[in-house]
Amino acid sequence: MFSIKNKIIVVTGGNGLLGRQIITTIRENGAIAISVDIKFDQQGEDDFVMDITIEKSVKSVVETIVKKYNRIDGWVNNAYPRTNDWGNKFEDILIESWRKNVDMHLNGYFLCCQVVLNQMKKQGFGSLINMSSIYGLIGPDFTIYDGTEMTMPAAYSAIKGGLNNLSRYLASYYGKFQIRVNTISPGGIFDNQPDVFVKNYNDKVPLKRMGTPKDIVSAVYYLLADESSYVTGHNLVIDGGWTIV
Repeated sequence: MFSIKNKIIVVTGGNGLLGRQIITTIRENGAIAISVDIKFDQQGEDDFVMDITIEKSVKSVVETIVKKYNRIDGWVNNAYPRTNDWGNKFEDILIESWRKNVDMHLNGYFLCCQVVLNQMKKQGFGSLINMSSIYGLIGPDFTIYDGTEMTMPAAYSAIKGGLNNLSRYLASYYGKFQIRVNTISPGGIFDNQPDVFVKNYNDKVPLKRMGTPKDIVSAVYYLLADESSYVTGHNLVIDGGWTIV
């Protein structure tokens, strides 16, 4: 049950914290996992360099994958492009930075969706997952950043909120072709943040801990498997209960 064996699955941002765990889990369960990212320290056979913001790059990689494997069963938009000034306080955000972040992230996901869903339409099947966030659903609790230099980037809320509704649109638009489009909204994932932040976060979230990449991968696996064949347009929230309090 819940098998993805022999599926051809592509993960953007496959070289990142969450991406690496998704790739590993997919491969461990008998599927062909193709990692695409803007760079690799050591590039493997099924690793492809791709820039999600450049149409020619996306089309070239998709064409190469289809030529090699004849299809794409699943695609996970997981890349996380951002500018060097990402994380500035709201009043310090330059409009040029805002525009660039929205362009790279939201528009990059749009571009990948457009190219990949066109291929899935030709096939007559496919599952596409957009990685979103709880901050596409709710406003941030800024008290968890007390005692740190951290903040929740404003552009992130706009990007992920837009992505949620784009995914609903795409699910409706491509449903008749037996293509499923869903989003996953993780809560905070532990990534060696400052101790005070981790404590603040754990004190609020009902499960009293931050998430891990493995917590998220199970949802990705489910939405890629045939057992979720009647699930589309859904936003699967995995947040330890954050959004219920």
